[in-house]
Amino acid sequence: MSTRQPQMFRELARYYDSIASFKDYRAESAALERLVRRFRRSNGRDWLDVACGTGRHLEHLRKHYRVVGIDLSREMLRIARDRLPGEELRRGDMRTFRLERQFDVVSSLFSAIGHLRSESEVRTALANFARHLKPGGVVLVEPWISPDMFQPGHVHALSGRTSDGVIARVSYARRRGSRSIIEYSYLIGTKGRGVAYVREIVPGLMVAPERLVELGNAAGLRARFLRRGLPSGRGLLVGVKPGAGISR
Repeated sequence: MSTRQPQMFRELARYYDSIASFKDYRAESAALERLVRRFRRSNGRDWLDVACGTGRHLEHLRKHYRVVGIDLSREMLRIARDRLPGEELRRGDMRTFRLERQFDVVSSLFSAIGHLRSESEVRTALANFARHLKPGGVVLVEPWISPDMFQPGHVHALSGRTSDGVIARVSYARRRGSRSIIEYSYLIGTKGRGVAYVREIVPGLMVAPERLVELGNAAGLRARFLRRGLPSGRGLLVGVKPGAGISR
């Protein structure tokens, strides 16, 4: 079971934080912690972030939790390890990774689950998250854009500074069935080396909120969807693992 990763997670990983410089990871992490206090029924402080990327959320969450990160990208993990020395960061696929312990929180953010290919794979991933939860623990999943919010023909631009230049990205969105098809064009300017152009097309799986809740329930969670999740406006799937008693 495999899926090809976008270039931003491979060859362009070193530019990821420059492109995502608009995100306020500190504020998002604080919002996530508030949600955990609201929904969690276990009382431990173990947090697993799946598709942790370069570790920007974990950078803040580790101040109050014992954190572990998992990501499929070797390149992204290399950056995360530099940012989070001493923390446990592993390579793994969200559908199939196996750890020999459970957590009070399992998160998967910034629409990482949208890179899966089908609703069946989403259910598989959610069931894997539930498997790694203590009874009373909570799953927090930020989905990709829902079908009713998607805007075919939408164009968007981002830019940022790199260690030795600048990067700009322009995207164009179209739709094919339940998938968004986003065309990304990058211009990367590097001092002394000129400007490089990179283009790629990335599909994304769009799942309606009510269907996400069904998939979460089928995965063994008591699920609900929060329309007002994180600042991205994509909402947040919240699922609590049933179980008697309190898990430490």
